[in-house]
Amino acid sequence: MKSNAHRIFAVLLLATFSVWVGCSHNAPPELSNLQKELNEKENEINRLASENSKKDSEISLLANENSKKDNQLKAYEERIDQQAKNAAMQDASSPEASLYPPEANPGECFARVFVPPTYATASERVLTRSASERLEIVPARYEWVEEKVMVKAASERIEVIPAKYGWKEEQVLVKAASSRLEQIPAKYERVESKVLAKEAHVVWKKGRGPIEKVDNTTGEIMCLVEVPASYKTVKKTVMVTPPGTRKVDIPAEFKTVRKRVMLEPPQERTITIPAEYETVKVRKMVSGPQERRIPVAEEYQTVTKTVKTDDGHMEWRRIMCETNVTPDVVTNIQRTLHNAGYDPGPIDGVLGRQTASALKSYQRDHRMAEGGLTYETVKKLGITL
Repeated sequence: MKSNAHRIFAVLLLATFSVWVGCSHNAPPELSNLQKELNEKENEINRLASENSKKDSEISLLANENSKKDNQLKAYEERIDQQAKNAAMQDASSPEASLYPPEANPGECFARVFVPPTYATASERVLTRSASERLEIVPARYEWVEEKVMVKAASERIEVIPAKYGWKEEQVLVKAASSRLEQIPAKYERVESKVLAKEAHVVWKKGRGPIEKVDNTTGEIMCLVEVPASYKTVKKTVMVTPPGTRKVDIPAEFKTVRKRVMLEPPQERTITIPAEYETVKVRKMVSGPQERRIPVAEEYQTVTKTVKTDDGHMEWRRIMCETNVTPDVVTNIQRTLHNAGYDPGPIDGVLGRQTASALKSYQRDHRMAEGGLTYETVKKLGITL
């Protein structure tokens, strides 16, 4: 029973490995459920194996009890045999032993021999195994089916859209606007003006009249003459406006520059990558492993035992005498005993002690009367007189 439990457990382990290999692409929840079921079945198998072990122990106990009973029966039979032998010996020593053989005919020889007890074979049914149950595991049934299995899960990919650039003309300030002070020269004009060349004055001039003064020294007449001022026309530059300054604005200077400008900034775009599937052959469990309890009927063993039906006793039996035991007859007896596996000693036609011992052993084994060469023994040996 233990080997059956180990064999069942090995089958379940093999089934579990097959399911795992065949269904490695299945969803994890299914695999978990299957593993749970297999664990439950394994626990049930262990429980049943434990029960079977207990049953085996009970059967072993019953077998030991039967063995003890058999030994008791043998001891009882040996005790009965010994009692029968003792009774026979008592019969031999009793006054009845001296009686003559009944109904003897002239020329016949008789001997008082021990007739062993007679036994009958009786059959008895002995319970060797009580009723029990046998557990059979019906393995799971599988079939190959085509199934779409996801080999690559759906994912997302981020794609960067680069910025867009273009060329643009732009006025670039080369020199900022400024101002400067510009000198304004004085303005002059050419004007004519009378310039006093000689102021009015009086001078003595030689006179010609009495009014004129006479220089007594010279005797000349000197007249004091007023000389009017004399003017000279002079052209001169006259400053009309004085010199000054004025603020002159200097405009900014620009340069037309062609430059590459970003028209659109860079962007991110999420692209969904669909899941990938493949059609594969999957070993799928159609029906799970099951247990089947089969009742095992009680087992009986027919025990054959020997029951003594009659006690051993002493009895007169007709035997071979010297008158009819010829050397040829003894030789045939010795040869027959030898062929039957007994040791009669040398085959010499003499009924000696060794031949008598072999003959007694033959009679005992065949449950015949012991103690002499009876006609019953000669007939059993198949010897014709």
